[in-house]
Amino acid sequence: MRNSKVRAMALAAIMGTIAYVLMLFKINVPILSVFADFDLSALAEIIGGFILGPIGAIEIISIKLLLKIATVGTQTMFTGELQNFLLSIAYVLPAVFYYRHHKTKKGAMIGLVIGSITCVVVAVITNLWIIFPFYIHLYGMDWDTIVSMSSAVNPWIKDVPTLIAFSIVPFNVISKTVVSVITMLVYKKISIPMKKFIQ
Repeated sequence: MRNSKVRAMALAAIMGTIAYVLMLFKINVPILSVFADFDLSALAEIIGGFILGPIGAIEIISIKLLLKIATVGTQTMFTGELQNFLLSIAYVLPAVFYYRHHKTKKGAMIGLVIGSITCVVVAVITNLWIIFPFYIHLYGMDWDTIVSMSSAVNPWIKDVPTLIAFSIVPFNVISKTVVSVITMLVYKKISIPMKKFIQ
C-alpha cells in the first residue's frame, strides 16, 4: 500500500512536469482571443486525473503551475496562473468525478463533455469578474479598450456580450474539444502502463 502511494505521487509529479512542458508550447489564436494562448497541458492533467483521481489531478495542476512560476515567473501578477488553475480545475475535476463512477468509454466521453461545459461557464465568470477587472485596474484600462483590442482582430466583437459570444466561449470550447478528442484517442493505450506503474 505504501509503495503504491509513493508511486502515485511519483506519477503525479511526472504528469505535472509533462503538463508544464506542454504549457511552454503555446499557440496564439488572436481571432479567438488576444489575451490567451492555447496549449495542451490539460491533456496531461485529464489523463493523470482519470488514473489518479481528483486529488492526483489537483497535484498535477499545482506542480505544473509551481514549475512555471519557478522557471518562467509571472507576467500578470499571478492572475494568469490563478485563471489557469481555476479553468484546469473546472475542466478536469467534473470529468474525473464522473468517470470514477462510470468507468467506460461512454463515461469518459460524458465526463469530458461535462468538464468542457463547466470550464466554459467558469471562463466567462472569471474573465468578467476577476481577470479583466484586474487588468482594467492594473493598467488603467476600461472595457471599451478591451473590446476595441479584441475587435481589431475579430470584427464580430462590438461589446462585452459579443466578446463573450465570439471570443471567450469559442476559445474555450475549441481548446477543450481538442484536448478531449486527443484524450479519447490515446487514453486507453497510455493508461495501461501508467496503471501498472502505480500498482
